[in-house]
Amino acid sequence: MSNAKLDILVFAAHADDAEIGMGGTIAKHAQAGLQVGIVDLTRAEMSSNGDVETRLREAAAASEVLGLAIRDNLGLPDRRLAVVPEMIDRMVEAIRTYRPRLVFAPYGIDRHPDHVACSRMAEEAVFSAKLRRYMPEIPAWSVDQLIFYFINDAHPPQMLVDISDSQEVKMNALKAYRSQFMPAGEQADWVETPLTSAYLEAVAARDRLLGQPKRYTYAEGFISKGPISIERF
Repeated sequence: MSNAKLDILVFAAHADDAEIGMGGTIAKHAQAGLQVGIVDLTRAEMSSNGDVETRLREAAAASEVLGLAIRDNLGLPDRRLAVVPEMIDRMVEAIRTYRPRLVFAPYGIDRHPDHVACSRMAEEAVFSAKLRRYMPEIPAWSVDQLIFYFINDAHPPQMLVDISDSQEVKMNALKAYRSQFMPAGEQADWVETPLTSAYLEAVAARDRLLGQPKRYTYAEGFISKGPISIERF
């Protein structure tokens, strides 16, 4: 881990989760000069298509498209994520190392159990990261806000981010994950999954649907953990 201070730190169970849920928001903030990073919890070694080395290469390519300041991988066991001290401690270390102003994590209602686990783990880690007597060898860090993004399912959002100008960047980042979203092609060891059946088209359709209430061409939705403070309306 580097010691770069981030404006935004995004936790994801697997490489491609953050891109699906908030790739447009990530690109928009990176283009505005903010320091944005993704910490993937696992190497997605249980994915039906691709392998660890391929997924890491794809994540690196997607990171370049998005303009990330850092991308890290904790190497936790895929399909074994759990709210246990040894895993929470790794996430606390990441928060204290990168000292973000905001932390994003998957929303806790999702068809994939790892996304649900990542959500709960992030809540635990954000809380513990601010306790000075918890892992006292690393200085405590308080995050301003924990915010959840949607991956597989659509939910009524509290907040919308207009990504009309960064949707193309988001889709290009997702296309870096050829092993996950593209038909077999050159892949010999390949099986059909929900991700290979026009999944990217479904992501774009969801982003378009989320944008409709505010007349945005595309938007991404979020739900905050705790109240959102403002100076005035």
